[in-house]
Amino acid sequence: MDLEKPPPQQREEPEEPEGCLVVAIRIPVRIVVIVLVVPVRMAWDALVVTGRFLNDAVLRPLGRALAWAGHVLLVVPALWLHQYVLTPVGHALAWVARGIGAGLAWLYARVLTPVGHAVARLVRYLVVVPALWLYTWVLAPVGRALAWAVRMVVTGIGLVLYWTARLLVVLPALALWRWVLAPVGRVLLVVGREIGEALGHAWRVAGHISLAVGRFLGTLFRWIFVEPARWVYRTVLTPVGHVVRDAVLRPAAEAARAVGRATRQALATARESVRQARADVRRMLFGEPRRRKAVDGREPAARETRTLGSSTTALTKD
Repeated sequence: MDLEKPPPQQREEPEEPEGCLVVAIRIPVRIVVIVLVVPVRMAWDALVVTGRFLNDAVLRPLGRALAWAGHVLLVVPALWLHQYVLTPVGHALAWVARGIGAGLAWLYARVLTPVGHAVARLVRYLVVVPALWLYTWVLAPVGRALAWAVRMVVTGIGLVLYWTARLLVVLPALALWRWVLAPVGRVLLVVGREIGEALGHAWRVAGHISLAVGRFLGTLFRWIFVEPARWVYRTVLTPVGHVVRDAVLRPAAEAARAVGRATRQALATARESVRQARADVRRMLFGEPRRRKAVDGREPAARETRTLGSSTTALTKD
């Protein structure tokens, strides 16, 4: 059982029949709009592709670099300034302001308040009471009389202006709107609607044309440049590279390694010869170096073997 109430179905209104004027306007407008919109749509697609490339290759790295530079050059110094300069200065100013505020509060409570009360009493009895009496008994009656007179004059002038404007402006404007502007507006509305629909249709057609042109150019570029380059690389350059590698580079590398080994052996032999000659010269000039006697680190013979009861000194030796 479905507990939800189905939404009310909307009645489809029948389409109004189109007249000959609408069809006669629609066909040339769509042709002209398609001719004008196709280059615009292709240029728009090219700009979109260029914008995406610039965004990925230039703007994003530049934005990251600017963000890092802004953080290093602005945020870090601002944080340091706030933490080590502005905060201590603000605390000092707040302490000074609290002291000044306390002094002003004492001045207000002990000096200004009593003086203000006294001045208020003087102003009330010397100014306010006489002003109220003057307003109640003199100014108010005179003002009411003047207001009534002005209201009568303004009412008469307003009636004259109302009927004058109605006869000279409103009625001609209504006639102009009803018999001229409304029919012209209906015609312009039909023309504008047809132009809008033609623009939308032309924009969609231009999109398909631009897509087809882009695919054609991509296929043409592929068969003119990519496929020949791939064929040349696979058929010509790869075998030539293998031949060059096997016939030239590998023998050259082997020869270079053999030359290196021979050079290293020659250098080692030369170093050994120089070292031997230097040793011979030193031996002829200074003689043979003394050889240190080898120290026997082994335990003594069996007859001199130490025991727990024997002594090693000459005085206590048995």
